[in-house]
Amino acid sequence: MKTTTLFRPVGPKELELIEAANMKTFPPRLPEQPIFYPVLNQDYARQIARDWNVKASGSGFVTKFEVNTEYLQQFPVEVVGGSIHEELWVPAEQLEEFNSYIVGDIEVVESFGEVSQRNRPARPK
Repeated sequence: MKTTTLFRPVGPKELELIEAANMKTFPPRLPEQPIFYPVLNQDYARQIARDWNVKASGSGFVTKFEVNTEYLQQFPVEVVGGSIHEELWVPAEQLEEFNSYIVGDIEVVESFGEVSQRNRPARPK
C-alpha cells in the first residue's frame, strides 16, 4: 500500500485530544469548523503553527502522518495563497473515515512558543 505524508498544524488543545487518542486519530471538528485541512508540506504547517497557533494559544505544533494514497485521491489539492500553501479539504463529516486511513502514528515533529517538555517532539533516532 502506498502512503502520502501529510502535515497538520495544531494548538495545545488539539494536541491533547490527539494524545488522548494514542496519537492515532484527529479529534472531531467543532461546529464552526466545517473542514479538516491537512497540508501537503512541512514549511506551510510550520508557518501556521508558528504564526497563527502561537498567537492564538501560546504554542503551536507541527504533526506529521501517513495516509493511504488511493483514499486521498478524492480530495483535490487546494492552493490557498502562495505555491507552498497546499492543503486538502476534508469535510468535517468525513473526518472519522479519514482517520481510519491513517497509517501508523501521528508524530509531533516541531513545536513553537511556550511548550512544556512533555510536548516537545522526540529527537530523531
